[in-house]
Amino acid sequence: MVPKIRASRDARSHDFFHLILVIAAITIPIITILMIYEIGKGSTESIRFFGFNFFIGDDWNPNPPHGNPSLSALPSMYGSIMTTVLALAMAVPVSLGVALFQSEISPRPLRSPSIFVIEILAAVPSVVYGLWALIVLVPFMRDYITPQLKSTLGFLPFFQGPTNGLGILTAGVILAIMIIPYGSSVMREVIAAVPRSQREACIALGATNWETIKTAVLPFARTGIVAAIVLAMGRAIGETMAVTMVIGNVARISPSLFLPAETIPSVIANEFTEVAGNGLYLSALFELGLILFGIALIMNLVGRVIITKLSVKTVRH
Repeated sequence: MVPKIRASRDARSHDFFHLILVIAAITIPIITILMIYEIGKGSTESIRFFGFNFFIGDDWNPNPPHGNPSLSALPSMYGSIMTTVLALAMAVPVSLGVALFQSEISPRPLRSPSIFVIEILAAVPSVVYGLWALIVLVPFMRDYITPQLKSTLGFLPFFQGPTNGLGILTAGVILAIMIIPYGSSVMREVIAAVPRSQREACIALGATNWETIKTAVLPFARTGIVAAIVLAMGRAIGETMAVTMVIGNVARISPSLFLPAETIPSVIANEFTEVAGNGLYLSALFELGLILFGIALIMNLVGRVIITKLSVKTVRH
């Protein structure tokens, strides 16, 4: 009797945990569908009024003195993409270097403290990064970095215009600082998961430490490294407070990285409290949120395609 009772209790426990896992598995898709539905429903008025014109032009004037509002998502889309690309260009090499140092090169007494520092940086709220950027980064960029870039690379359109410290470049720098802990943490775990036999085989053939990393570690871990970049990209494109505080918040499309601009999250954060009594204005902000969701989805799909292709190549080799 006792074994039968125990078996029955184990079966009920198994069924209960199976049910919990199924509920947990379907919760995220349901939440995602509900989010898309609500954002899409809120965007309906703006989509009907503006149509495709919402994606062209460079004007954002929700309350003109006469006539209908003139709203365009293009300036904020441009700002979001530019700041994300800049942040990834600066953060990915640093993140990979930090991950390789912590997993392959760092002395054992230094490894744990360095990992702890990176984890602390990942936990810092974005508004704290924004305050630090206003107090430290903006003056530093204004007084040292942007004048040097303008004097040496001023013949390029990317490095022209006034250098007051606020703009796309500063926003990209603060974004890079914010996503380095995320990227490096994931990359470190991926690199640490490379089988030790891979390293030992290279060393046995007379390879140096760098040659081992180049020929054995990085090719084996490249799929995970791309996944880390995708995660960092998702954090960068959706960042709000820190970017809002340093980008200048001006609806402008300009090749210059020194000039103020705006991103989709900064527009929503700045103007969501000003839409009382203006349903079209609110609907336009909802449509901006829908566009941001679409951009993030496309970027993640591209990342997944790259990961799949790299995985296939790794299996073939």
